[in-house]
Order: sequence, then structure tokens, then C-alpha cells
Amino acid sequence: MSLLAAVAPHLPFLRRYARALTGDQTAGDQVVRHALQALATGDRTLEASVTPRVALYRLFHAYWRSAGDLAGGGEANASVEDAPSRLMRLGPASRQAFLLTAMEGFTTSEAARILDNDFAAIEELILTAQREIDAELATDVLIIEDEPVIAADIEALVRELGHHVSDVATTRGEALAAAVRKSPGLVLADIQLADGSSGIDAVKDILTAIQVPVIFITAFPERLLTGEKPEPAFLITKPFDPVTVKAAIGQALFFHPRRIRHPT
Repeated sequence: MSLLAAVAPHLPFLRRYARALTGDQTAGDQVVRHALQALATGDRTLEASVTPRVALYRLFHAYWRSAGDLAGGGEANASVEDAPSRLMRLGPASRQAFLLTAMEGFTTSEAARILDNDFAAIEELILTAQREIDAELATDVLIIEDEPVIAADIEALVRELGHHVSDVATTRGEALAAAVRKSPGLVLADIQLADGSSGIDAVKDILTAIQVPVIFITAFPERLLTGEKPEPAFLITKPFDPVTVKAAIGQALFFHPRRIRHPT
């Protein structure tokens, strides 16, 4: 197999990774281009003892280290913050380990090989990144749930992740009033509510008033997965696994633009 054929399928993903790593499309593409030029001229080679994808990312990082961290990107928007700007506040080493495993899907062992580091060090870098992200994403959460025991379980999970529960609503009317009153950073919603009202309609009401990520936690997923709008990006089926809820909360908050709270 030719060199081009070996690396070509992985280049779009390497470009995605480089852009996330630098925080800037132009800077990311430039690093990838220079690394490939070094490969084409023979200044760099692909390691034969690993898969072509791991070898390509190793090559990229070898060039990255020799050229110095070429992190680009401007200042975050003053009023709205997105996932790339949050990523850029992670330390460079933590950001690399986190992106390689969470976004690119490499195992911890593969990430260690790519970054020329040992397994334990990469594990610690990933944990550090996750702790920083969790602290960065702490927000007020509105829970829409009419069953007290389930609401209490969700509330405990939310608090365990470092968030604050602003309200627990049991009806459509309560949910809208709570959202308007406190403008939460996340909504966790059931479908069937206490007075026969719908959590789907409650969320529609809320989204006309504020922009907020929503996670539905329901025993009736078929009522949401219809192909019609608004269809949720995050849907968890009851009975839920706490690990699944935690992962969904992290993903929903990380990838949804959020307002930056400035000190008063």
C-alpha cells in the first residue's frame, strides 16, 4: 500500500483534531500541512509497528513538539461561549489527551503512544481535563419530573456533578414559570407530568423563551423519536443508568453555546 493510500482515510479526522487542539481552523490546517510536507520530503516517517492512524497522529505530534505548540485562536466571544473556546482553556497536555480519547476515539494506550508518554500519565491528564471541564460547566439545572423518588435521584446526580438544582417542576405551567424566573443552564425533562400535561409541550414553551440544552428522561422514547421537530439530541430511557445520565449532562453542556457569567 502506498503512503498516500495509508494515511488518506485519516486526514479529515486529523484536521478535525488539529482544529480542536489549536482552537482555530487556519492554524490547525497549517500544522497538518507542515507535518505532511515533512513526511513527503522524508524528514519524518510513519512508524511501522503501529496502525497507520496511530502512526499518522504520532507523526503530527512529533512535528507539533519540534515546532513548538502552535496554538492559535482568538479571544472567546464576550457574551456567548462555545465548545472550542472552553477546550482552549484546558492545559495543552490535558487538552491533547482528552481530545485523543474523547473526540478521536483512541484508547488510553494508543493516546500514550501518540503522545510518547506512559499510560498512567495519560490517565491522569484525562482525569485532570475532565475535572476542569466539569468545574467549567457547572450550571443551574431545572428538573421537570412528577415522580418524587425519580426527581430525588436525578437531583442527587446533578448535585454530585457540581451543578445546582434551581427548581423541580411537576407540571407544564410550573416548568415554564421556573424557566422564565431563573433561566437555567440545563433542563432535564420527563414526558408525562402530574396533571396530565406534557413535558414535550413544557420544553417547547421554554425554548420559545430561552435557549437552553434539554435532556429528556422518559419511559416513552417512541413519543419523541418521530423524526419531527423538535426532536431531542439527548434522550435517556427509564429506568436510567446514572452513568448514562452523567455522560449526557456533560455532552449537552459541553457542546451547547452558553452565556458567560461575568462577576458583578
